[in-house]
Amino acid sequence: MTNHYDASKAPASRNGGTVRPLLWALLIISGACNMVLSGTGVNMAAGIASGAVTLAIAIALISHHYRTRRRP
Repeated sequence: MTNHYDASKAPASRNGGTVRPLLWALLIISGACNMVLSGTGVNMAAGIASGAVTLAIAIALISHHYRTRRRP
């Protein structure tokens, strides 16, 4: 009897269980910082930088989703 193992249907690694909540927390924090910095208008460069960080975290979250999703 042969055992057919399909690596594409393997469960997500344990690392995936901690990465996603961390990315969500960072996204919320960076988004809040971006809103505060952009709303107060204190320093435009800081607002742009925090927006870029928020965008990078959102892209990382989307990328992580597509890499670790289960395919039927």
